[in-house]
Formats: sequence, structure tokens, C-alpha cells
Amino acid sequence: MNWSRLLAILIKEFRQIRRDRLTFAMMVAVPIMQLVLFGYAINTDPKRLPMAVVTADESEFSRSLVASLENSDYFRVTKRPRSEAEGNRLLDEGSVQFLLVIPPDFSRQLLRGERPAVLLAADATDPAASGNALAAVSAIGRQALARDLTGPLRSLQASDAPFEIRPQRRYNPEGVSRYNIVPGLIGVILTMTMVMMTSLAMTRERERGTMENLLATPVRPIEVMVGKIAPYILIGYVQVVVILLAARLLFEVPMMGSLALLSAALVVFIAANLAVGFTFSTIAKNQLQAMQLTFFFFLPSMLLSGFMFPFRGMPAWAQTIGEALPLTHFLRIVRGIMLKGNGIAEIAPELWPIAAFMLAAGSVALMRYRQTLD
Repeated sequence: MNWSRLLAILIKEFRQIRRDRLTFAMMVAVPIMQLVLFGYAINTDPKRLPMAVVTADESEFSRSLVASLENSDYFRVTKRPRSEAEGNRLLDEGSVQFLLVIPPDFSRQLLRGERPAVLLAADATDPAASGNALAAVSAIGRQALARDLTGPLRSLQASDAPFEIRPQRRYNPEGVSRYNIVPGLIGVILTMTMVMMTSLAMTRERERGTMENLLATPVRPIEVMVGKIAPYILIGYVQVVVILLAARLLFEVPMMGSLALLSAALVVFIAANLAVGFTFSTIAKNQLQAMQLTFFFFLPSMLLSGFMFPFRGMPAWAQTIGEALPLTHFLRIVRGIMLKGNGIAEIAPELWPIAAFMLAAGSVALMRYRQTLD
């Protein structure tokens, strides 16, 4: 062991690390990102979940019930639909997590001691998002009207609640976790593979020296991008077919909606991820950097999209970042089609952000590709 030669090798390695600024930045940024996301953004017990309230009995008892649900911190009234059908539509769209329906004769049956029933429908496509809130409902029901049932009405305060809250887990009544995970895997796998394969395809040509031949041809940047992206759309569909067959045959995940509608949404989502990969290929100088950039995009997509943890349990700043990611919207689309049977009207609010992201990423890729031609 010669210490002078060893020192020379160490100096050489530090200089290479300093020159490779992207790799050094990723080494610092990724641990910081993981600390921030896992420390602040991840919450397995979501609170203040949006709830729609349909009440046909405007009495002090119904108002006390709604106030007690909000005071528990699990529920937050965001919608006041006029009918139960309108409330069901909000639940189908995913605009609310819960739907509370108070019947018109609620107070009359309550005063007669008949224990009226109140419906609390929950969007159970993600069992972890609504599980704790539904578990707290029984305790809330026993205490909701404690301040109202006084004096002559004290006899209505029994060991059980003077009314019955009937929870209804919709779209996934048994709370099967694979019904939520397996459809989400379609978006996760496509995000990882599409971005990685596209970014590696361009950097591979640059490393092999074939990029110069491509630049010497009269092809335009848009032609290069479409030509590079189109084959991977077909590969993405092959992956989706494999996942859907496994979901149906192995995991028995239902398919309530239109397969053609899901296929149409897949085109936009796959193209959005391929545009990101093409953009990364214009930034990375080699395949290692392309892999690093892919991981840098994939990590927040997986953690902030609602795939692993409830989306509504994250703080506002994390939800804002998540709303900018195409995977967040695609998870709502694929779960809505497969578990809820959603149509084009329900998925349209989630489809246009993916299309906007695709156009933005494609524009950046074309701008950067033109710079390489100069």
C-alpha cells in the first residue's frame, strides 16, 4: 500500500464527483426529499375528510349531529347537496369522502324513542382513508345529542345512542386492500417503466455515438420525439394487459366500468410519462444520470399520489405537489372506472390535468432538443 498513490486516487475521485454536479445534487437531494416526505407529508390517520350532508330534517338534533361529526376532526362538511342522488354523484366523482343522509322524520322518531337510522356512506376504494373515521362513528353517536337530551328528554339517554348511524362502505364493502392496490399498480408501473425506458433510449444513443448520425438527418424535433415515444405506448399497453389479466384471474378485482374508456385514458397517461422521460434524456449526459432523474421523479409520484398513503391525509402543501403529478389523477381515474364504474363525465376533471402535463412536458422536451441541435 503506497499512501501517495492512494491519496492521488482519492483526489481524482473527489474531482470527478465535483464535476458530475447532477449526481452530487441527487446524492444530497434524495435523502432530504425522503426525510421531508416521510416526516411531514405521510399520515396514515387522515383527518378533516370532506363530507356532503343531505338533511331533510332541519332541527336542533340534526344540527347537533353534524356539529359532533365535525368536532371529531375526522369529518368536514364541504357540500350541501339538495338530494341524495346529487350526494351519490359527488361520492362517485370523488369530490367527497362521506355522504351523510338524515331522514325527514329524524326528530319525530327520536322524540318517540324509535331510534331513527342515519345513513353514512363512505368511499371505501381506499380502506385506509376512511377506516379510522368510520371506527369513531359509534363513539360520536353516543355523545352527539348529550346536550340536547336534557330535562324531560333525559330518559332518551340510554347506554346506546338514541339514533343509529348506519355506515355503508361503497365500492369496496369488505375493505379488501388489493382492490385498491392492484389498480393503482397500473399507474405506478407505467410511471416507472415509461419514464425510465424513454430517458435511457436517448442517452444510450448519445453514449454509443449514434446521436450524431440522428442529428445529421433532416428530421425535426417533433418527429424524433413522436418516433421515440410511439413504440413505448404499445409496450405500455402490453404491461397493462398483463396487469389487468392478473387483477381479474389472480386477485379477482372487479371491472365495473368501460375497458375502452380506460384504454383511452391510458393513451394520455402513457404519453405524459414518455414526455417526461424524453425531457430527462435532454438533461442527462449518460444512462446513470437518466436513472437518477427517473428515481427523483418516481419517488414523489409514488408517495404523494395516494398510492401508498391516503391522499387527503397529507398537508396542504403536499397535496398541491401531488395534484401536479399525473399519477395522482390517473389513480383516481383507474380506481373510479374499475371499482365505481365511472364514465367520461366523472373522469373528465382528472383527465385534463394529465393532458396539460403532457403538453407542458413535451414542450420543454422540444425546446431543449432544439438547443442540442444548435
